[in-house]
Amino acid sequence: MFGYFFKKLLVVVPTFFGVTLVAFVFIRTLPGDPVMLLAGERGMSDERHAQLMAEYGFDKPILVQYGIYLKQLAGGDFGTSIITRQPILQEFATLFPATVELSLCAMFIAVFFGLPAGMIAATKRGSIFDHSVMTGALTGYSMPIFWWGLLLIIMFSGILGWTPVSGRISMLYYFEPVTGFMLIDSLLSGQEGAFVSAMSHLVLPAIVLGTIPLAVIARQTRSAMLEVLSEDYVRTARAKGLGPQRVIGLHALRNALIPVITVIGLQVGVLFAGAILTETIFSWPGIGKWMVDSIFRRDYSAVQGGLLLIAAIVMFVNLAVDLLYGLINPQIRHTD
Repeated sequence: MFGYFFKKLLVVVPTFFGVTLVAFVFIRTLPGDPVMLLAGERGMSDERHAQLMAEYGFDKPILVQYGIYLKQLAGGDFGTSIITRQPILQEFATLFPATVELSLCAMFIAVFFGLPAGMIAATKRGSIFDHSVMTGALTGYSMPIFWWGLLLIIMFSGILGWTPVSGRISMLYYFEPVTGFMLIDSLLSGQEGAFVSAMSHLVLPAIVLGTIPLAVIARQTRSAMLEVLSEDYVRTARAKGLGPQRVIGLHALRNALIPVITVIGLQVGVLFAGAILTETIFSWPGIGKWMVDSIFRRDYSAVQGGLLLIAAIVMFVNLAVDLLYGLINPQIRHTD
């Protein structure tokens, strides 16, 4: 198992350095002068402009800047925001729980509905339910997030008035954050109605963000189950007189979970990408909205550091998924 982990880790390390190079070059190609944004409407003299360019290192050649940045990363320094003058790691840590909470709820919705829908569709292949699930999955996968989000806001917030439009909790409630997760902190606060308010703010963004992963998981589960159900050991289990629940739940589902778990792990990147749009639409104070605001403000350090931190998290989750289905199926450790 250690050798399997070491081989996977050998792939992660150069990939991360590749991401640092791509992020660094991409940020430097963005139009605009980040130093001029600090001046605002008052402007600044050429001397002050040159001083700030030298202070942030923007006057040096690109390769020199990249070398300095790698040296900072080696020391755990992801830079300092040009606008807020706060460490990037500190800002990321403050906002990250909001994105994690939204992503976890979205993934819970996707797995809770997608997994059984795919299983039932596979066992009832060719039925109305099967066609309905596949049609719904195709529709959900093809639906643009910004359009779907606005549609739900119009329906449930504007017309029906069931859910709030934006934010994480009503302004009627205030308490110091303990964990950063609003659902948990609202319970810990002991304020009546705080948890319900936090849940009502979370439901629409979670549905919007979880729609595409739900569609992908349902389709992948159906495909994997159909492949497994045609195997000899499943037919043998049925011939022995085992009940349908035992055959599907114990024999078929366990072997079908390997590709499904892989897909779930890959959806982490999709969730972070979708969170950028979802958090912007619902004014959700997380990493996605922070990244969009940083791009508009030409905050090079924030965008660059945010990209690297998100990439590191996605790679870590994918590594964990590789290890997980290496544990589920020991044969993978010897063939990979």
